[in-house]
Order: sequence, then structure tokens, then C-alpha cells
Amino acid sequence: MKGWLFISFLIVIKFMSTKKINISPMGDRVVVKALTSKETATFSGIIIPDTASKEKPEQGTVVAVGSGRVTDTGTVLPMNVKVGDKVLFAKYGPDEVTLDDEEYFILSESSILAIIT
Repeated sequence: MKGWLFISFLIVIKFMSTKKINISPMGDRVVVKALTSKETATFSGIIIPDTASKEKPEQGTVVAVGSGRVTDTGTVLPMNVKVGDKVLFAKYGPDEVTLDDEEYFILSESSILAIIT
């Protein structure tokens, strides 16, 4: 009985983590869901909630990708990132969007600094 409960719990977690959003970015735009921690603890054990720091996150997971940048000659350059990539992005580059009570960032591919492997 416990095994089935655990498996169904894992299925629910997997379903929640692969939730599809209803947004399609245009051109070389990317939609990123921020990787945030709810609270952090200092070395001495003091817990600091995320509301204490109003800094924008700089890491996230790509949830949607546009078709690519169109050049002056009309060719489409393919995107270097794909859905599921963890990325580092410029702190003040993205636009914040809220969909279904979830916060996302829309940014240009050129605002992505690195892919975390």
C-alpha cells in the first residue's frame, strides 16, 4: 500500500513540474521560470525569508522558446537554448509576467549569459 502511495506522489510531482504554459514567445524571446529559494539560513543559523531581499533572481529554467532571430536577409537563426535548460541571465534584462499565479520572465536570447550544465 505504501509503495503505491509513493508512486502516485511521484506522478503528481512530475505532473506539477511539467505543467505546460499557454504562452509562445516571438522571435528570439525566451520564457524563463525563476529558480528561487523560499528562505536561506546564515552560517549562524538565522533564517532569512526571501521577502527580505528584493533582488531579482538571476537563474531560471527555460519553459518556452521562440522560433529564433530573423536576419536582415530573412533567414531564421536557430535558438541556442531549449525548453528545460537552466540558465543564468542578466539581472535587469527580463520583463516580468504573471500567468496562472506563477511568475515568469520574458527575455531576449542575448540576455542569457550562460547555460548551467
